[in-house]
Amino acid sequence: MCGIVGYIGSREAVPVIVDGLRRLEYRGYDSAGVAVLNGANTLDVRRASGKLRNLEDVIRTRPLSGSYGIGHTRWATHGRPTEENAHPHRDCHGNIVVVHNGIVENYLALRKQLTAEGHLFKTETDTEVIAHLVEKYLDGKLEDAVRRALKNIHGVFAISVISSSDPHKIVAARCGPPVVVGLGQQEFFVASDVPAILSHTRDMFFLNDGDVAVLTPQGVALTDFDGKAVRRQLSHILWDPVMAEKGGYKHFMLKEIFEQPRAIKDTLLGRVGLESGRVFLDEVEIPEADFRKFEQIKIVACGTSWHAGLTGKFIIERLARIPVEVDYGSEFRYRDPIIPPNTLTIVISQSGETADTLAAQREAKSKGSRTLAICNVVGSMITREAAGTLLTHAGPEIGVASTKAFTSQITALLVLGMYLGQVRGTLSPEDSSKLVDELAHIPSKLEKILAENDKYDELVKDLFRAQDFLYLGRGIHFPIALEGALKLKEISYIHAEGYPAGEMKHGPNALIDENLPVVVLATRDPESEESQVHYEKTLSNIQEVKARSGRVVAIACEGDEEVAKMADHLITIPVTRELLLPLLEMIPLQLLAYHIAVRRGCDVDQPRNLAKSVTVE
Repeated sequence: MCGIVGYIGSREAVPVIVDGLRRLEYRGYDSAGVAVLNGANTLDVRRASGKLRNLEDVIRTRPLSGSYGIGHTRWATHGRPTEENAHPHRDCHGNIVVVHNGIVENYLALRKQLTAEGHLFKTETDTEVIAHLVEKYLDGKLEDAVRRALKNIHGVFAISVISSSDPHKIVAARCGPPVVVGLGQQEFFVASDVPAILSHTRDMFFLNDGDVAVLTPQGVALTDFDGKAVRRQLSHILWDPVMAEKGGYKHFMLKEIFEQPRAIKDTLLGRVGLESGRVFLDEVEIPEADFRKFEQIKIVACGTSWHAGLTGKFIIERLARIPVEVDYGSEFRYRDPIIPPNTLTIVISQSGETADTLAAQREAKSKGSRTLAICNVVGSMITREAAGTLLTHAGPEIGVASTKAFTSQITALLVLGMYLGQVRGTLSPEDSSKLVDELAHIPSKLEKILAENDKYDELVKDLFRAQDFLYLGRGIHFPIALEGALKLKEISYIHAEGYPAGEMKHGPNALIDENLPVVVLATRDPESEESQVHYEKTLSNIQEVKARSGRVVAIACEGDEEVAKMADHLITIPVTRELLLPLLEMIPLQLLAYHIAVRRGCDVDQPRNLAKSVTVE
């Protein structure tokens, strides 16, 4: 989705805005633009197709100056990714500019109406109608015109607007996609996401749907779309700005893969008693008595978070003995789901602003369900609308392909599953202590796996030429196979498919030949009978692949001689408990995808046609 940055203060606005856009480039990189009001009270606009560096080249050639302005980096939805369609967009007379994240669903009808009234359109985008609507209603204060314009719009949007007719003012509004406002020392910021402005201020608040913010050199005023004053809670963001930089790694994705031991530690911190084995979730704000009453859990998420939710199903059903259903947010909201009384709906989103997940949360609430958010962003919309929140502490994740957010979500689901098991009496103190003890060793085991990173260069020398991959897993390892396949297809553009290993005879065997690498999750927990059964059946699956000349890339536990005999390529991980194996298995799959994509010359951090946060349908 698109990125928005605005600044008003005493500094030169352009460097602040461009720096913010650079930090938001993961949200869109089809085109970019910036607009400032110069000393002659004229709006200057610079735009460029392609990545942000193209806009920077334009600005170097044709500089612009001003103490306030707005900028945008685009992920195209309406109109091709050209300079003409790049934001900011103007009105007829060039006195108003708008940047927009979202979709104006009725833009064709509005465009037809405005054209009949004499407005001339220059682009293919839906955003341009917003500029023309504001122009139509502007007769005094810019914020009044924006409010009137927005009442004509159907869809979802986050916008920022400036005008030479009402200078020294930025008007921002939200209906769907996120908007964060930053408070500095006599300077103020607006952005689509925290990293854009974190180097300037840590004091921020998020707009709610239906909020309008007016930023001036004197401060920020908040109203609803009717002009009634509102208040929003100020958050102090604890992320270190340096955490959002590459820190010497070649790509953000690689940096974030290596940050997973720290992210898991931070997600556990203060929630798990290492000596007692108890889990403490006072922050969640749902009473313990309510957790005892829940008779069913629904998990709703999208993409990688859905895979985390599917992993969570195995964890929660095993530890708490509650039936769990897992839905895609994009399907849940449209199928009129049946939600019995005493149902807890868990919504999972890295950003907390995923449009389909947010809509699913509202659907669940409308049917009487309590909702619990698992999220990485303090103050995001999903957390504000949930009855309780379990925050992950992954820190900012810039790479489009999620890595540390995924393992942090699984960690949060493990903590939640243990808590449910403890308060409902289905997890004994002895088993809880064993699980907590092993969970405490997971970060060091991850570091051991990461220390093998250099070996992947050799591993992928032949694999990177493959056109298709198959990923296989059983039980709790099946969602990890799905996620491994997703990582590969996201960043390398190789077709990859995750499949339950037990379903090979029902279709996938037809695909296997000498050209198909098959990644098999063949790990086991020696203390689990169920794990041993899965392992033995997975060995049979490997034999099926080998009998058809397939190439096996196996993920197995250290010391496994059986898998070593059969695999063409073997990657080992330390032994751990069955429910914790996904945390270790995922690292090799992320590294495999990363090194294949690098070998193929792909843009690892910004894969084509994808954006980090999908805040519209």
